[in-house]
Amino acid sequence: MYLKKIGQNINSKKNLKEIDSTAILVLQNGQFFRGIGLGYKGTVTGEVCFNTSITGYQEIISDPSYADQIINFTFPHVGNVGTNKEDHESDKIWTKGVIINTEITSPSNYRSLKHLDKWLKKNKIVGITGIDTRNLTNLIRDRGAPKGTISFLKKDKLNLKKLLRTTQKWSGLKNLDLAQKVSTKKNYVWNDLKTWKKVDGYLKNKKKILHVVAIDYGVKKNILRYFSDFKCKVTVVPCKTAAEDILKEKPNGIFLSNGPGDPAATGKYAIPIIKKLINNNLPVFGICLGHQLLALALGAKTNKMKLGHRGANHPVKNLIEGNVEITSQNHGFEVVKNNLPKNIKITHQSLFDNSIEGIQLKNKPVFSVQYHPESNPGPQDSIYLFKQFITSMKKDAKKKRY
Repeated sequence: MYLKKIGQNINSKKNLKEIDSTAILVLQNGQFFRGIGLGYKGTVTGEVCFNTSITGYQEIISDPSYADQIINFTFPHVGNVGTNKEDHESDKIWTKGVIINTEITSPSNYRSLKHLDKWLKKNKIVGITGIDTRNLTNLIRDRGAPKGTISFLKKDKLNLKKLLRTTQKWSGLKNLDLAQKVSTKKNYVWNDLKTWKKVDGYLKNKKKILHVVAIDYGVKKNILRYFSDFKCKVTVVPCKTAAEDILKEKPNGIFLSNGPGDPAATGKYAIPIIKKLINNNLPVFGICLGHQLLALALGAKTNKMKLGHRGANHPVKNLIEGNVEITSQNHGFEVVKNNLPKNIKITHQSLFDNSIEGIQLKNKPVFSVQYHPESNPGPQDSIYLFKQFITSMKKDAKKKRY
C-alpha cells in the first residue's frame, strides 16, 4: 500500500484513526506524519535529517556518523536494489531510524541477498514509509533539523502525546559526545581489504609500505580500504588512546576519522591527544569529525549548523587548484570562519553556503576535509587527498632516514 500523508499537529481535531497506518513520526513542534511501519518494531528518538543521495542507502544507514539520527531519504525509490554483505560501513548499525517515501519493491540487483525490510529488522532499525518526504524535507530546510520519534507499533498503542513528550525530553546532538559510543574498544589491525571492484570484489593488500594509525571516532570501512589501496598497514585505536601509546606503534602518519556527535564535546579528551601528535611533527589527515577535532586542536571553534550537509552531490571549491569537486557529505557541525587562527589556511569551501570544507596547517603536513573523499557512496573526485597524505608520509619517512 502506498500512503502519502501531510504532517499535522497533535492538537488537531481531525480523527486520524481513519488512516490505516502502523507507524508514526512525531516532531518536537507537535507535527506528525502517519505511515506504514518498516523494519524493526519499536520506538526510537533522534535528530531528523535528510540525505539527498540517490544511491548507496546501505552504506548511508551503516555509517556510524548517523548515530542518534533518523534519516529522511529525499530519493523516493529506496530499497529497490536490496542489501548485501559487502556494503556495510560498520559492523554495528548506529542509525536510529529511516524514513522513505514509497513502499519497497522486490529487490532487483545481481548483488542483492536480502530485502531492505528484512535487513532493517535484523539490525533493529525502525522505519516508516508512505509519508510525504518532500514536505518533511521542506520543513527541515526551513526550520532546521528537529528532534523526532518514530514509533512502529500496533495502532492502538500509538500514544501521540506520550511520543511528543519523549521527543521533547531528548537532549539533542548539541553537547553530546557519541564517539565513545561507536569507537572500537581495543586496538586492531585492519584486515587489508582494498576497495571493491566489480570483477574481483574485495582483494587483499599484500604489500605494506607505510603504517597509519587511525583514531576511531566512528570510522567508515571504505576509508580503511583506501589506505589498503595505497599499500598501507592500518592500526585502528580507540578514540581515547593516549598520544604516547599511539606513538609507540611507530606510525608514519595519523588519521583522524569521521564520527557522530558534537566535536566540542568529543574534543574534551581528543584535543590534548591531537595537540601532542601534531607537536611530534607526524603527517596528520582528518575527515569529517576528524576535520572538526583537528581545527579545535589548532585553536579554531565549531558550532551546530541549521541544516547540515548530507548527500552525494555537494559542490566544493578547491581554493588551491581553483576547480570544483562534487562530494559526498554527512555532517551537522562546522568549523567557524570568524577568528580563525593565523596558522590555518582554508583549502576548500562549500558552494552551497560558503562554509569551510578543508583546512591545512601552514608549516606542517597536517590537513583535513569536512566531506568524504572515500566516495562510498558518491563521486570519486577527491581521492587525491589520500594520495596527498601518502606523499607527505613518504617525504617524512625519507627525511628521517637521512
